[in-house]
Amino acid sequence: MASDLNTPESSAPSSRGVLLTAGVVVACFLIFAGIVWLAYGQKRSTDLTADLSKVDAADQWKFTAEGRAARLQELRAKADAAATTYGWIDQKAGVVRLPIDRAMELVVAEQGRPRS
Repeated sequence: MASDLNTPESSAPSSRGVLLTAGVVVACFLIFAGIVWLAYGQKRSTDLTADLSKVDAADQWKFTAEGRAARLQELRAKADAAATTYGWIDQKAGVVRLPIDRAMELVVAEQGRPRS
């Protein structure tokens, strides 16, 4: 039956095949180690300070943590005010801004009572 498969009687690997396999494994390991070194091993600069004298005064807030935090707080306050107060979106077209709670009440009233 072994002659039908055209294989040699001995199934032991040749020394050339073992060396080739070992060489491929070592090469793969070296390539992987090189990629890891490129990604994590190089020194990275931790000095992230900016020379604010070269930045326009209106944009200096972007380069400090305090400036970004203050800007975020300001934006959140504007969004909160827009979500909880009435106002005009386009007065000529008659488009208004409603508080979210009131808008939900109008939608429920328009569509009828919710099914439970």
